[in-house]
Amino acid sequence: MKSTTIRVALVLACLSFNAPAADDIAAGTIKTSKGDVTVEHAGRRLPGVVGTPVFAADKVRTGADGAVGVTLRDNTLLSAGPNSLFVVDKFEFDSTTNAGAVSVGIRKGTLAVSTGKIAKETPESIDFRTPTSVIGVRGTEFVVEAGRSNED
Repeated sequence: MKSTTIRVALVLACLSFNAPAADDIAAGTIKTSKGDVTVEHAGRRLPGVVGTPVFAADKVRTGADGAVGVTLRDNTLLSAGPNSLFVVDKFEFDSTTNAGAVSVGIRKGTLAVSTGKIAKETPESIDFRTPTSVIGVRGTEFVVEAGRSNED
């Protein structure tokens, strides 16, 4: 009996060390990528190819010939055109209740958005910001264009 208890405790301890922290869970994934696309994560610039995870605080950048489509975990779709830069500043999502929050900064370029489950459950918890404005989302699809920003 005692050895079984010790084995169970060891297995549980091992599992807890392998459990990902909330910060380790990607907000979404690149689903389409064309031309020059990069993701800046933790100070490193990575190629933005299909399948690349996008985390909160990551910068997604497209070049003159670039376009990218990112699907967030709540099924929000973000599509950026050429010469664009956006940051997923905040992403929280409970897949059981569909509650959460999304905040995206559009620094430059264009971003087409089709909102997902969070916007349906709590539309007041979604916002998109440009260098000169904040958009509170109440609809489901829209396009934002931001002028050139000094912040890259």
